[in-house]
Amino acid sequence: MVKENTDNSTASTDEIAISLERDLEFRGETIYFIVVDRFCNGNPENDRGLDDSLFDPNKEDWHKYWGGDLQGIIDKLDYLQSLGITAIWVTPLFEQIENTGWDQAPIHGYWTQDFKRINSRYINNQNEISLFQHDNTTFDVLIKEMHNRGMRLILDIVCNHSSPDANGNKGKIYDDGNLIADFNNDTSNWYHHYGEVHDWNDTWQIQNCELAGLATFNENNDDYRNYIKSAIKQWLDKGVDALRVDTVKHMPIWFWQEFTSDILCHKPTTFIFGEWIYSHPNDMNSVAFANKSGMTILDFGFCMAIRQALGQNAEAGFNIINDLLAKDANYHNATELITFIENHDMLRFMSLGCDESTMQLALILIMTSRGIPCLYYGCEQFLHNDTDGGNDPYNRPMMDRWDLDSNLFKQIAILSDLRRKNSSIKWGGQWVKYLTNDIYCFLRRYHDSRCFVAMNRGGSTTINEVLTDLADGSYTCVFTKKIFNIKAGKIFNLQLGPKEIIILSHIGKAVVGKVIVRIQLNGIKTEPGQIVAIIGDCNELGNWSISQAKPLEYINENTWFGEIAFNESCNMRIAYKYVIINNENGSLIPIHENCTTHKRLLIDRGVTKWRDTWENS
Repeated sequence: MVKENTDNSTASTDEIAISLERDLEFRGETIYFIVVDRFCNGNPENDRGLDDSLFDPNKEDWHKYWGGDLQGIIDKLDYLQSLGITAIWVTPLFEQIENTGWDQAPIHGYWTQDFKRINSRYINNQNEISLFQHDNTTFDVLIKEMHNRGMRLILDIVCNHSSPDANGNKGKIYDDGNLIADFNNDTSNWYHHYGEVHDWNDTWQIQNCELAGLATFNENNDDYRNYIKSAIKQWLDKGVDALRVDTVKHMPIWFWQEFTSDILCHKPTTFIFGEWIYSHPNDMNSVAFANKSGMTILDFGFCMAIRQALGQNAEAGFNIINDLLAKDANYHNATELITFIENHDMLRFMSLGCDESTMQLALILIMTSRGIPCLYYGCEQFLHNDTDGGNDPYNRPMMDRWDLDSNLFKQIAILSDLRRKNSSIKWGGQWVKYLTNDIYCFLRRYHDSRCFVAMNRGGSTTINEVLTDLADGSYTCVFTKKIFNIKAGKIFNLQLGPKEIIILSHIGKAVVGKVIVRIQLNGIKTEPGQIVAIIGDCNELGNWSISQAKPLEYINENTWFGEIAFNESCNMRIAYKYVIINNENGSLIPIHENCTTHKRLLIDRGVTKWRDTWENS
């Protein structure tokens, strides 16, 4: 909802800031995750691939290909854009084994045989398989059409393993058609040969043994590391914008630190997130990975809390979610965690037994909470199949409806637009304003931008008063169009119907300049009333003057964040430090970092990030 007297003259400034940030920033994106084979069949001529026994034209055998392809995604880009989707995550596109393992075809894309070729079932012309030998391929068209719409492509990649034993063949890997490794004839030591994981509490086994019989790469092999990195760089050169990395817990963190460093040196604007299965803020191994690997992760902890509180209607309700979010300070950047309520490896949300209005609550919660929301294909149409309780493979049905007029479809589109324009949803902290098992009222806040959310999972109720931190005035709910009057920062006698959601928004002024630096500081403990600021050796940072220091915004106990515009000092070397400022009777008393200085070469234009840790020893 937008405050009725908001000055629309700031809109053009907001749009300028958005266009600059999208080269680097992902926190304003809305991600849509597609299992390519199950989304849309745009070209029936490629359905049978190299082995037509792996394809079921009747869509009855859930373990075979059903025909989805890249042309199908291209054909539905207008649909996805109408939904408000700004980034599309696709299951791996690499060439798969043309065989079955455990009587299953690799429709999911995680049994790669050639990382430099594309699955023949996804393209329009079979000579495109050798992807990097050609331009103007179906993949190139997809990238071009997406980028023309301002959308980003996220490629799912697998560095941990290749394929299982399929008719006597296991782990054969090719370099654009040339065999370079074979698990059963591993003369070059490309694979680990320690058998399957038996003790899931043993870190060594998790990182070196096989996951369900899949041939596991030996990350100590220089040839393997060079091959996988060079292959992924070629996909990035083709236009891929971001990477989702499979099974990251099954390889040591030093490998990922090397991998992310090489990838980001090659293409600095790449956004990377990993799948640490069932990560949780109480799991220090997954937290350490998120903080030190060079990539963020999928937020399984938040997902499972939402599924428990809403999908399964647990008695503690929203308190479960609040308890989870209260641990955000364990992460260096909770606002970049990828949030979701379902995926291809778990029951669909609707298969938990909830109704459509509850699904709506869950989706709107991730669209307005901290983190980057990811929607599983078809969720906007309540897609699910409850055969065998909805377990794999029934959590991957064929997309069968494209309704643009449903309330949920329209609400997702509204919130995606709001996420991009309201910086409090992208970067701000999340503050609880009213909480019971059934009611959750929270505020997203960043500088002068605000977004207040109230949601009710239970029956009709009235809240006598709830603090919103919004400026006094009249606000219109983006969904219901109801008008709410704010007095003394509060809503009095707030009435919430069953499963009702209210969202009130105020969009502040965007920071503009030749260079915008998004500064994040971790590892600092402060007391109430203290301010964290940055000072430095340039005009924009106050020339070391405490009175001219630039304050940052408190996000949580571990994170301070801010945007600073640079105009005079672009393309110069900058020295700076952080300070904690106490205001004692009008006097500014600083506590300085215990370090010489941080040093950066400022870019000449655009948006960049500085990530630092407080130095106190």
